[in-house]
Amino acid sequence: MNGTTGTQRTTVRVRVPSKVNLFLAIRGERPDGYHEVVSVLQTVSIYDTIRAELIGPAASHPATRRFMELAFTQDAAEGVPSDGDNLAVRAARELMAATGVGSTGPDGQSDVPVTRLHLTKRIPVAAGMAGGSADAAATLVALNDLWDVELDRDELRELAAELGADVPFCVGGGTALATGTGTATAQVLTRGTYAWVVGVSDEPLSTAEVYRVHDEVAGPSEAEPDAVLQALRTGDAEALGAALHNDLEVAACHLRPGLAEGKQGLLDAGALGAIVSGSGPTVVGLAPSPQDAVRMAEQVRDRFDRVEVALSPAGGPEILDG
Repeated sequence: MNGTTGTQRTTVRVRVPSKVNLFLAIRGERPDGYHEVVSVLQTVSIYDTIRAELIGPAASHPATRRFMELAFTQDAAEGVPSDGDNLAVRAARELMAATGVGSTGPDGQSDVPVTRLHLTKRIPVAAGMAGGSADAAATLVALNDLWDVELDRDELRELAAELGADVPFCVGGGTALATGTGTATAQVLTRGTYAWVVGVSDEPLSTAEVYRVHDEVAGPSEAEPDAVLQALRTGDAEALGAALHNDLEVAACHLRPGLAEGKQGLLDAGALGAIVSGSGPTVVGLAPSPQDAVRMAEQVRDRFDRVEVALSPAGGPEILDG
């Protein structure tokens, strides 16, 4: 806790990784409009950071906690909603409703501290890397700590399931098998560390539009994740590269034909396998080694708006000092 004149301030910072889909099969559309999926998810080392601050008189007193003001860094504003549509804001409100953290102080007093969220964004927006879901997960972890509500990770995952398909996975991180609508997750045994070249496009793709095109051109998939799971269990990068699979890739490439060229560029540069992550438009290539990833990134830099080198698995949300 840091003190200033007349004001008590507490701060929690949480760093959260992005994700890639190593396997994604679409089983079909449900009556409620959602899709049944089978997916293998893994976190990668491209991070967003949420800083949650409790600001105002008596900010350290647990009875005077209050929600919320939201702020962004300058490089994060484009394409990221700053109102109630933001998934981090929705996560904060979900935690409030579940825990009874209110908007007024004891006896209805209004001069209570404000919880302010500040987002530093590196995960690309609407890119198939769960950027919004990661921010929601980081917010749940940060405010759970800041507000001293003491929910465990399983309870946070239950709240996360109300927010979106990838949010429960992002609360735990690591490697997981997701089923149902994507909210039911089970941790997967993984050996080894994997190096990726991540090709980012500045122009986002709508997840809903990708699913719509998929439903038009493809039926329910019978693909199974066994080969990916076996490769992860044995730490076999070559086998993992060969097993990468995404049913949404055809639809994403139909909407954005340049993605196929980017994928081929990664393969030509020496990737063990390449895939569109989630609903795209990010394309990832699995490199034989971190050194190869650096070399490959230079070779394909002109095919994407931004190229990153990342490692997986990258853990889950992490509370940082300060």
